Amino acid sequence: MTSLTTPQAAPAAGDRAERIERIRQAAYRIRRNALDMGEVQGQGYIGQALGVADVLAAVYTDQLRYRPEDPHWPARDRFLLSIGHYAIALYAALAEAGTIPAEELETYGSDDSRLPMSAMASYTPGVEISGGSLGHGLAVAAGMAIGLRHQGNGARVYNLLSDGELDEGSTWEAALACAHHGLDNVTAIVDVNALQADGPTAGVLRTEPVTDKWRAFGWHALRVDGNDVAALVDALDELRAHRGSPGVLVCDTRIGRGVPLLEGREKAHFMRVEEHEWQIARDQLQEGTTR
Repeated sequence: MTSLTTPQAAPAAGDRAERIERIRQAAYRIRRNALDMGEVQGQGYIGQALGVADVLAAVYTDQLRYRPEDPHWPARDRFLLSIGHYAIALYAALAEAGTIPAEELETYGSDDSRLPMSAMASYTPGVEISGGSLGHGLAVAAGMAIGLRHQGNGARVYNLLSDGELDEGSTWEAALACAHHGLDNVTAIVDVNALQADGPTAGVLRTEPVTDKWRAFGWHALRVDGNDVAALVDALDELRAHRGSPGVLVCDTRIGRGVPLLEGREKAHFMRVEEHEWQIARDQLQEGTTR
């Protein structure tokens, strides 16, 4: 697997250009390691991993406070993955963070591995909640944030959701609760890749205008191109500084981002990649970094 570096405590030091370059390099490694993990199984949620890599790189490289050697450090920022099937992306980010060894990524999805195909808190260091059925992550985030506030703990809670997860009524109940309690230590991040298991999101259950809905629910809401690192940095900085209400970052991402072979593939929610295509994908990803 690709060699990794350990990020600094958030917010990362350095000027804006240095931060952006650091995140871009981390996003490349996350994508590369996700491809390598995907090859172990020959299939999986690789399209989502490629699409959300910039977001995860920005969060783990530039924003989160944590100690790689101590995943249960009480003062850590919590990162909750509501969408458990994005585990392949989270594992790559945790390896980038130094929380799990890079070489362990080779065990992804294998028997007795700590890296199951759907994220589970009881298995993997750095995984805060078990994923699976959608619609629970934001409610857990609300409970954690209230508990941290009562403890006088300044840690923040981040929750990565998908646009498909906005179909769940429990998500909006939790959104109301976060606003009602003024949980400005909560940041929700919504990956809008416009695709879910049953087809395009707009055809399954239309959720737009997403940003306006979050604002109507009492959130400080921003929307950016989730594959634009500079935009991510500025938006996450603004949300971290915001006080008085919870914040949400709506990120428009592209399935398979960085690998043209996979960007336009049909039935991309759970993707089958032929044996000979994995090296083509890695080559295309590398070529994209030199343009």
